[in-house]
Formats: sequence, C-alpha cells, structure tokens
Amino acid sequence: MTKKLIVTIVVVMAIVGLVVSACPQEAIEPPGPEPDPEPTPDPVEPEPEPPAPARTTGPFLDEVVINAEPSAEAAIQELKNDALDVYAYALADASLYVEVLADPSLRALDSLRQVSQTTTLVRQLGPELTFNPVGPVFASTGKLNPFAVPEFREAMHWLVDRDHVVGDIMGGLGVPMYSCLTPHFAESRDRYSDLMAAMEAQYAHHPARAGLTISVEMQKLGAVFEGGRWTYGGQPVELIFLLRSEETAKEQRSLGEYLAMLLEDLGFEVTRKYGTHGELLPLWCWNDPSDGLFHVYAGAWFTSLISRDEGWRFGAYYTNLGAGLGRLWETYANDPLFYEAAEKLWHSDYTNTEQRRDLFQVCLSHSMKENQRMFLVTATSFTPMRANVRVAHDFLGGVSGSWMWASTAHFADEAGEPVVGETLRMAMPDLLTGPWNPVGGSSWIWDAFAIRATGDTGTQPDTRTALRWPARIEKAEVFVQSGLPVGVTNTEWCTLSFVSEIHAPLDAWADWNAVQQRFITVAERSPGGATALTKSVSYYPKDIFDMPLHDGSTLSLGDFILYTILMFDRGKPDSAIYDEGAAYAYDSFMSTFRGVKFITDNPDYGLIVEYYSDQWNLDAELTVTTMFPFYSHGPGLWHTIALGIRAEEDQALAFSHAKSDALGAEWMSFIDGLSLPILENYLEDAKAANYIPYEPTMGLYVTVAEAADRWSNLETWYSDRGHFWVGSGPFYLESTDAIEKKIHLKRFEDYPDPSDKWLFLLQPLD
Repeated sequence: MTKKLIVTIVVVMAIVGLVVSACPQEAIEPPGPEPDPEPTPDPVEPEPEPPAPARTTGPFLDEVVINAEPSAEAAIQELKNDALDVYAYALADASLYVEVLADPSLRALDSLRQVSQTTTLVRQLGPELTFNPVGPVFASTGKLNPFAVPEFREAMHWLVDRDHVVGDIMGGLGVPMYSCLTPHFAESRDRYSDLMAAMEAQYAHHPARAGLTISVEMQKLGAVFEGGRWTYGGQPVELIFLLRSEETAKEQRSLGEYLAMLLEDLGFEVTRKYGTHGELLPLWCWNDPSDGLFHVYAGAWFTSLISRDEGWRFGAYYTNLGAGLGRLWETYANDPLFYEAAEKLWHSDYTNTEQRRDLFQVCLSHSMKENQRMFLVTATSFTPMRANVRVAHDFLGGVSGSWMWASTAHFADEAGEPVVGETLRMAMPDLLTGPWNPVGGSSWIWDAFAIRATGDTGTQPDTRTALRWPARIEKAEVFVQSGLPVGVTNTEWCTLSFVSEIHAPLDAWADWNAVQQRFITVAERSPGGATALTKSVSYYPKDIFDMPLHDGSTLSLGDFILYTILMFDRGKPDSAIYDEGAAYAYDSFMSTFRGVKFITDNPDYGLIVEYYSDQWNLDAELTVTTMFPFYSHGPGLWHTIALGIRAEEDQALAFSHAKSDALGAEWMSFIDGLSLPILENYLEDAKAANYIPYEPTMGLYVTVAEAADRWSNLETWYSDRGHFWVGSGPFYLESTDAIEKKIHLKRFEDYPDPSDKWLFLLQPLD
C-alpha cells in the first residue's frame, strides 16, 4: 500500500499597503511676497512587507474547544444552527440517523458502510451487560448475589433475545453479537466462522432453558421460590441494576430495562438505579464489588481501532489481565484452562495457526460459560458533523475512537482545500469523568479522545486498516522465528525476516531491581542466555532529541528510560510505589518479555531500540515496539511523572484508583482538583533539590543541567497554565473546566510534522 499524499496548502494573504503622501512641511517665513509653491512630489508607496510564510507544519487548526453535551438531539440542533462543528460520538439512534440524512449541511467521512454523502455508518461494540461475580453472598450486606454463579450468568444468554435487541432496541442499526469477537472482523468472519456458528446455535434464544437453569441454581444457593417470588433468608432476592440516564445512552438503558423485566417475570425483585456515566462509574468499576452496590451494569464498549487480532479480548474482558480498567476485574476468577488460554492469546504465545485455533476454541467456550460480561449486539452507528469539516476517523470507532483526528482535522474551503487556522467546536456526551495522569488515570473515551491530541507515539495507526505507519521513528525491522504465521504489508518502512533463532544480547535489560534501582541484564537474569520469538528494531532520526515538548523542554533519553523503569517498578513489592493492580500486569508482561536495549552511538540514527519478546502479532507492523514514552493513559515525560512518583512515595497521592482507595489518598490528577497544590509543593522541592527520580540509573542518562532546565520549564508552565499535563503532540492542553465540562486545546506551534503528513488517511482505500 502506498501513501496517498493529497492537497497542497494554498494560503493567500491580503497585504494592505498604507499609502503615505510625502508633503512639504509647513514653515514660518518673514512677511513678504508669497513664494511660488514648491511642486508636490508624487506619492511614494513604501516597499510592501513580505508575506508571512505559509504554515507548513503542525495542525491546520488554531484551537479545539470540546464541551459536554449529553443530549444527541440538542447536539444535532447545534450542528444545524452552526453552533457546533462535530459531535464526536457514535450515535445509533435510527430516528436521529434519518434526521441527519435529511440535512445537507451535515456530513461524515467514508467508513465501513457508506450510505449517502451526508452521513456515514460505522460499526462498534454496542450495548452489553456487565455482571458482578462476587459472592454468592455480599460480605458487606449479607445479601444474595446469584450472578456469582457462572451457570446463572450463562443462563442470561438463553434468556435474552438478541434479535429483539437489534430490532426493537437498536432500531435495526446493528447485528447480533454472541461473543466479545466483532462479527464482521476476520476472526469471526473468516478464521473461525465454524466455531462461531456452533456457538450461536448453542446459545440461541431459549427462555425455557434459561428459566430451568436459573431455578436449579437458585435452589442450590438456598433460595426459596414461593408466591411467585424468590426469597433468601426470608427476604426477597433483590437485584440492583445500574442504568444510564443520558439521552445518548438510551440503548444501554433500554437493554437494562429489558433484562430487568425478564428477571422480574422470573420472580426477582429488581431495583433500578439511574445515573450518568460519571455517577455510575464508581459503583460498578472502581468501588469494592463486595460492597454489593450493583448486580448488573448496562453499558457499552467502544473500540478505538480495528482489531486485526482479537485474541486479546478474552483476557481484557473476562480475566484480571484487564485489571488496569478497574477493581471489578481483580475479582474475576476463571477456570485455569480458560485463564491459561486467554493469557497465551494475550501474549501471542503460540507457534502456528493450529495452536491458535485451539486457544480460540477454549476461550470462546469458557467465556460464554463464565460470562462475566455479555455482548449482545454490534451497533451500526454514525457521527454527525458540519459539511465543511474533514477529519480522519477510525473505520470502526468513528471520530471518538480515532487516534489521528488531531493531526488531520481541518475545515475545507469551497475547492475542498484545507483552511489554515480557525477554531473547531466539538462536543461529546460527557467530559472529565476521571482524573488525568499518564500512568493510571482515566482511559474513558471522552478523556482519551482529548488526551490523544496532546501526545505522540513511535508509530501511528492507519484509521482504515489498523496497520501502522512510522510517526516518530523512521523505520523498523522485525525478526521472527521461522514458522510463525506473521506477514507484512507496509514494506516501505517495515521489513520482516524469518530466522531460526533469536538471542537477546547479554547486556540487554531484562528486569529491574527495585531496591538498588538498577536494571538487571539478560546475563544476570538468564546466565545461560535468553532466546526470543521476535526481535523488533526501531530506528529514530538523528534529531529525535531535538524534538520540542509543550513546556519548552526537549525530548531526552531520560524520558525513554523512566518509561522503561515503570514497566517493572510498580509491580515490584520492594518498590516505594508498588501497586497490587500493577503486579498483575507485571507478572503477565514478564512471562513473554526477554529484553530491551537502547543504542545511541550509531552515527546514522539518534536512537535505536531493540526489543526482544515471545509476544508477536499476525502483522509485523504491529509487532514493532518503539518504547516511545506514551503511557497507557497518556503522554509522560520524566519530570512530570517524577512529581507523581514523589507524591505516591509519600502516600499523598496515588496513580491508580485502586491504590488511592487502599491508601485513603487522592487519585492523582495532573490537570485539576486537590492534586494540583500537592504536586506544586513537590515541584518546589524538586526544583530546589534538582531532583532526578531513580537517580542510581536515571542519573546516568539525565544531566544536572537537563534536570535544572526541566524543573524551570515546568515551573513556568504551571505558572502560566495551572496544570502539569505536558506532552509533545500537535495540540497542548490550554485549560480544563470540570464544572462547565470543557476542554480547551491549542495548536502547538513547534510541532515538527508537515501539516499534510496524515491527510492520506482521508482517502478511501482502493
């Protein structure tokens, strides 16, 4: 595939010349005859000022303002009134879809299914049901939780009529979904269509079977059915349903109401608790599930990228491998066979297509039986916007799921050319529902959407295919053990080689000593040497460490080193910032990680990163590991992250929500709230001491002069902007307002990429 570079930016500037007439000055003469007047010279036009150079780098837009608008109807009316440019949320309301189609002032971009020139449908994971698996008796309340029983959760498949959900709840804008695998992607459609067909037949709507299973399991729990009602300990069995109240979540709400009605018909007492996403989020995701605050949450999942390999989904949705998403995941208990298979798929721990198929078969079967989370429909949705807006949106996730929206968004003139400048007015159903910190902050779609605009990554996704293109790196090489089913598409920047053996260098870093604060080499961890299934080599340009950061600093090797340290340190019990939730991720990561090496003495490149692992992808481009410091929740530079480290060491703040609960400390936010004065105090201390985190190692890569510059720059940044969110992306965070629900992003003037670098993503594939 060849990049299609489109559009040449034409900037026409009007120069207003001020015509100045040169006239003789008035003089006082002695009385006498009036002299002949001096001839008036012709007006002299000054030399015109040269036109300002056309803007050729950085984003086209000057700024982006994002507001919360919970009502889709109101948002569409604002679009019609030209009070809004983009409602950056994928809608699945059939009546709104028809309304948008009828208005020629609205449009969207090409996507999975082009239905007209005014709007576009995209597919996404739609409404789902999340069950609380703790129990069977809640420790805090003593009340029964039948959803603690896998067989009870499995019966929900037979109880719910997916065709009814698609037709009556979704208005026909969707297709039934029986597992966490997206129906129209390669896994379901091509690779394992036979497994999917068998599973769909097994879990077809069968209310009689559901009723019988529920009755059997309730009796096993000691519940009694009398007078048409289930009781436990003489009290009605109450089920608490969390239902979204926003207009944009009416499909989720309707789905929850539907299941509530079905269970009421079977003799359960259902309590419906309504609230916004932000109000319900702590109840089902962050708080201790054993408190019994919910049994069922009717929500929705949105994917921000096309998944070419969906094997990771089983670990993310059904096991504690997804523990970073919330405390609920930490309670998931799995059949060991299922967990082992999910973990192998999580790490691509298989060597051929036959092994992979076997793992999928195990995971499909057990995920349906354990059913901690029940997917019901893949929604067909649309994203409305003004007709003159252009933006690269994800083939599956729409604008809200696009990693490339900030680098491509612009207004188009009558000729279709990009307009340089102006403010893009955007809205989403909610904003700022969780604190921002790169290590363990909010990952919800409305926060992640803005966060992506502020950061960079080593590679960036093609929004149409999910394959990668080089962003901060120049090129990459991937070496794979012979026999693995890996291929490559974008050969102009990524090469793939099959080799019989891959050995991690003995001086590569393979682990971390949290007490001595130093890396453990391959030679120390594996005296006999370590082999790997893959080797990824990323080549950064010579000037990579001249790359500007938002606060006036420049990128340094220290940013890469701290990013690497935190891959290990938070999961180590000996660490001052040990986090039990991070330990799950650490253990899983270490099962496939074999080593990493940074090379800085090559005359042709500023940095070369070698990464050795037993984890791989079906596409070589997705196997490339660049180690660029974009953390799981946003961009992170060593000096901003260091303030958080100091705060967590003193138990004044915590990166993750789970640890903040455990410590009774504030969940750390770099942008607002009670965290800011605490971080400000640590900034003062850090500047005074010229602090370098993990100095036994970081001190080898961060000079005293660099540290002084970083602290001075951050002090000025905080003084000017009142927050600690610093990145290197095309936009910087100017301000946020959690009360008004508003995010203000401004163009980063020093962003080095050509403005049109990513515009090829706006073109449909051949």
